[in-house]
Amino acid sequence: MSLLFVGIDPNTGDHESPTVWADLENHELVLQGWKPSPELEAECAALELPGHAVGIPDTEAVIRIPARMVDTIREACDAVERAAAKLP
Repeated sequence: MSLLFVGIDPNTGDHESPTVWADLENHELVLQGWKPSPELEAECAALELPGHAVGIPDTEAVIRIPARMVDTIREACDAVERAAAKLP
C-alpha cells in the first residue's frame, strides 16, 4: 500500500487524532476519526436511501471528522485524483 500522510486534526492532543491519508495505489482516502455515539450510529444505520441498504455492513464503519479538517480532506482528494489520472 502506498499511503501518503496528509494531515492530522490541528487541535489534536496527546490521545485523540483524527487523521487523513491518501492511498495512492488504490486511489482511496483513508480516514481515522472518532467513533459515533450509539444514537448517531443507529440514525445512520436506519436511513433508507436509494442504492444504500438499511444498516451498516460489517466491512464498513461510521466515523466522525471535525469540520476544521475539510482542507486536509480536500488535499487528500486532490492527491488521490492526481494518482488516478496517471493510470493508462
